[in-house]
Amino acid sequence: MYHKQIKIDKLKFAGLLALCLFQFSAFKALGQVKLPELISDGMVLQRNAKTKVWGWAAAGEKVTVKFNRKTYRATADANGDWAITLAPIKAAGPYTMDITASNQITIKDIVAGDVYLVSGQSNMVHQMSLHNITYADDIATANYPQIRHFWIPTTTNLEGPAQDLPPGSWKSANPEDVNNFSAVAYFFARKLYNEYKIPIGLINASVGGTPIEAWMSEEGLKDFDTALAAIDRNRDTSYVNSFRRQAQAAANANKQKAEQDKGLTGEVKWYETAYEPKGWRNINIPGYWEDQGIKDLNGSVWYRRELDVPASMAGVPAKVFLGRIVDADVLYINGEQVGNTTYQYPQRRYSLPAGVLKPGKNTFVIRVQNFGGKGGFVPDKPYYIEANNQTLDLKGTWQYKVGEVYRPVSGSVGGGFSAQNQPTALYNAMVAPATDYTLKGILWYQGESNAGNPTEYKKLLPALISDWRNKFEQGNLPFLYVQLPNFMEVNYLPSESNWALMREAALQTLSVPNTAMAVTIDLGEWNDIHPDNKKDVGERLALAAQKLIYNDKKVVSSGPLFQSAEIDENEIILSFTNVGSGLISNDEEELSWFAIAGADKEFVWANARIEGDKVVVWSDEVPEPKYVRYAWADNPDGANLYNKEGLPASPFRTDK
Repeated sequence: MYHKQIKIDKLKFAGLLALCLFQFSAFKALGQVKLPELISDGMVLQRNAKTKVWGWAAAGEKVTVKFNRKTYRATADANGDWAITLAPIKAAGPYTMDITASNQITIKDIVAGDVYLVSGQSNMVHQMSLHNITYADDIATANYPQIRHFWIPTTTNLEGPAQDLPPGSWKSANPEDVNNFSAVAYFFARKLYNEYKIPIGLINASVGGTPIEAWMSEEGLKDFDTALAAIDRNRDTSYVNSFRRQAQAAANANKQKAEQDKGLTGEVKWYETAYEPKGWRNINIPGYWEDQGIKDLNGSVWYRRELDVPASMAGVPAKVFLGRIVDADVLYINGEQVGNTTYQYPQRRYSLPAGVLKPGKNTFVIRVQNFGGKGGFVPDKPYYIEANNQTLDLKGTWQYKVGEVYRPVSGSVGGGFSAQNQPTALYNAMVAPATDYTLKGILWYQGESNAGNPTEYKKLLPALISDWRNKFEQGNLPFLYVQLPNFMEVNYLPSESNWALMREAALQTLSVPNTAMAVTIDLGEWNDIHPDNKKDVGERLALAAQKLIYNDKKVVSSGPLFQSAEIDENEIILSFTNVGSGLISNDEEELSWFAIAGADKEFVWANARIEGDKVVVWSDEVPEPKYVRYAWADNPDGANLYNKEGLPASPFRTDK
């Protein structure tokens, strides 16, 4: 899984890094206090706990901190490091903090509440802005000045833990700034705030497409030999630089390829209004071109269609919904470029200013580039134009022509090294500098990038929890995480599944003290690794927090979790925890996605019925049953065992 990150020119980045290091050293040498990025205007301090304030100054420099009518003093050590510990305060604010040495810094608008580190890969990254159609009202009505979010820009460090985070700032939840909040984290925070009226701080360290090993410290990976070998190898700068040179060469080659596209190199470009199409063939949108008579093509394919736009939809602002496209696209309307996305995962939602659409005939041209796998338009997504409260369907027959075919590249030129995927790289840069900040708990949504090796993930996830608890030095810090949702094609036969094994890894991690899990087996989309429903994910995490952290006795925080199995002749009787007010089939149909097997472990679909707080499973094909599985698939779409509180049962198996 890949999530686009902001790219900085390497020379500029190197210069910026050098400047930061120079300034950091200068602060110490000149005797000026410098504070970490997290300790800044608008920060949220953890209530009812001792909290640390730290920074850097000249060796031996005396530092005074005034906060909440108390004065604290520290002296910088030989390395220029200093720290003080604030006395616990109740949820309140705003406060001001004055820090004085040879210079003075005033931090304004501080509140005390509950602070959460939120981390993982792209489903935790996904900002509200990427879901601004589904959550348009939530964005427009965001008015929570005491919900605050600190976004940590993506950065890596292969050499060891950094002292500070890259530049960032605390933002409150308002209609403008909430767009950059993690959607999962925002809905988590909003539910808790509405319930308890306590300020919530969110420190967001998440990066798309990253494995769990990148988020762990070297000490945390001590039992994982492959990761340790990679850490040692990456300390060799010549090794790392060789891959960077290859990546640059590959990037240069791709730049040259764009210039070979027939649609862009002719005297008249294929998107221009003066272009007269010749030799174009029919193709359908949505759909992949490999499923429509084009074999194994990586390259650029142009799509073209003339649409009649009614006068009532012309001359006004409009939106074009182009579903999802694999991989990159440029949209032209009447010869004008109106939209562009460079990678496959975001849904295409392009806003058109008034005047782009004309009454009558309009020419739509879409250039699609694909770099691997099937290319084209993902099915089961929205494809239409919306204007003046009317819609115009874009699905159906278009015409296509191939602009360029990319030649296969032998070997792994430029593709063998990604800094953000290396063990410790993200922990060192994005977590280690925050480990002195006092937290209420941690939210974790990750696993897609480790689905190729779920057996190892069963060890890695508990190891991450232990690692972070050791680094934050807050005992059994509450750790809340998301079990992966349903994804990929539905298989209507009992089968093996790596994603099911990943969910089992999450389920088994509940044996780690002070943890809780949000089950999302009903919140995914078969054709999108980034499902649109982020609200229910965040709110299920909030339910888990209400039970685990806030000790709210009235809350049912989870759906049914498998507890035990008893064989009774030709039936297996299953017991569960977290049944809440009782077990139900949420669609009022017969229970589905139960499979049963005898000693041979040849699973077949089973019958299942609810009896009180238990489920009885059987099949006439298996007279001597031994094992049961439930929702054991990549995408058990329609798995319907829930409790009456509306929370789904976790997938499970009784065989090991």
